[in-house]
Amino acid sequence: MSLKLYNTLTRKKEIFKPIEKGKVKIYSCGPTVWNYAHIGNFRAYVCSDVLKRYLKYKGFKVKHVMNITDVDDKTIKGANKEGISLKGYTRRYEKAFFEDIETLDIEKADIFPRATEHTKEMIAIIKNLLNNKIAYKSEDGIYFDISKFKDYGKLSHTKLEGLETGKRVKQDQYEKEQARDFALWKNYDKEDGNVVWKTEIGNGRPGWHIECSAMSMKYLGKHFDIHAGGVDLVFPHHENEIAQSEASTNKKFVNYWFHNEHLLVDGHKMSKSLGNFYTLRDLLAKGYHPKAIRYLLLSAHYRVQLNFTEEAVKAAENAVQRLNDFMIKLREVKSKSKNKEIDKLIQKTKKQFEIAMDDDLNISIALSHIFDFAKEINTLIMENKLGKKDAEKIIELMRDFNKVLAVIDFEEEKLSPEIRKLIDEREKARKEKDFEKADKIREDLKKKGIILEDTKEERL
Repeated sequence: MSLKLYNTLTRKKEIFKPIEKGKVKIYSCGPTVWNYAHIGNFRAYVCSDVLKRYLKYKGFKVKHVMNITDVDDKTIKGANKEGISLKGYTRRYEKAFFEDIETLDIEKADIFPRATEHTKEMIAIIKNLLNNKIAYKSEDGIYFDISKFKDYGKLSHTKLEGLETGKRVKQDQYEKEQARDFALWKNYDKEDGNVVWKTEIGNGRPGWHIECSAMSMKYLGKHFDIHAGGVDLVFPHHENEIAQSEASTNKKFVNYWFHNEHLLVDGHKMSKSLGNFYTLRDLLAKGYHPKAIRYLLLSAHYRVQLNFTEEAVKAAENAVQRLNDFMIKLREVKSKSKNKEIDKLIQKTKKQFEIAMDDDLNISIALSHIFDFAKEINTLIMENKLGKKDAEKIIELMRDFNKVLAVIDFEEEKLSPEIRKLIDEREKARKEKDFEKADKIREDLKKKGIILEDTKEERL
């Protein structure tokens, strides 16, 4: 079955066909390093990670670029407020971002270009647009004339009828869905402090939108496969990327636009005033496990709003624990018997997983098939109808699934003899119904960074 992805550009699911057979080029909008990334940001990064991982699962060779926005209104304001250099300010949050994606087991991009290191490429695009009379100079910078790009609005379906031409927006980000000429280059302003590039197009700095066009095309070419990001970036950011890129190259910019929906917290948009604004570090400080946070962020379909609640995190923790307990039980199978039905069951589950994922990454359905499979296998284990070699095959299948999910812990195989002995003693205590001893060993293991929980058989 072929992979189908929903394309924001056409507003329908399409069979994914890469430009180059067997290879996929992806650009995803990365962090603006003016502060710690919040969990809404991480939903976008996790959704893109699942897409990337599944493409690799299907055998594609993926080249992934994610930008680091280290110059814009917010980063400059933050640096000036602290009285430090822009680089000194942004590298702090860039470092935190890399730590956070490692914590959530988000695969690193092949290239993380910084905006500040690609002004040469931005200027080349701007000069081309000026020469083609699609951009114009004003008293405060250089702007893109959206009336000169006939396809403006094709991604967001923004209507230009009745637009009063010449209206401009200078700031990097704006929320009102009004089409306006946007800044490609901003002339130096005293509020920029020491942040300035002296160039042939003027002394100043780039606008936000031009940064992604320059960096994506430098590393992926003028025409590439997939551009990913949150739905909040469809307009104006991605709309403007298309306009300036295609107006500059006269080529189609991107084939598939992949956007994830918003994340809500307790049913509301995140807001510091509501007290529901969380960074990943806030959640870790509350004691939530990184695997549970990742599981929650990926467990709902990427085009459905996700409501982040305390109950949802606890449910995610339980789900991850059920999967880890399942792996423990499989490793404990010692029987030399062989179940003739296991190969068929494995193939059936693998096919169900792939059918669900091929349908626009329908991961909630894919997960339900995995848990149904685990429940069925768990019954066979209880009835002593599963052999060690059968269990090893199932473990390999789960490894394959985890190449996409990245929530199951396979590290137990590398545990020290001391830890392994404690786990065995705990299991013995459970069987002997010495729950006080089992709980004490569990707490001892937790202090050593090993999390084990009692799990009722019927939970799988």
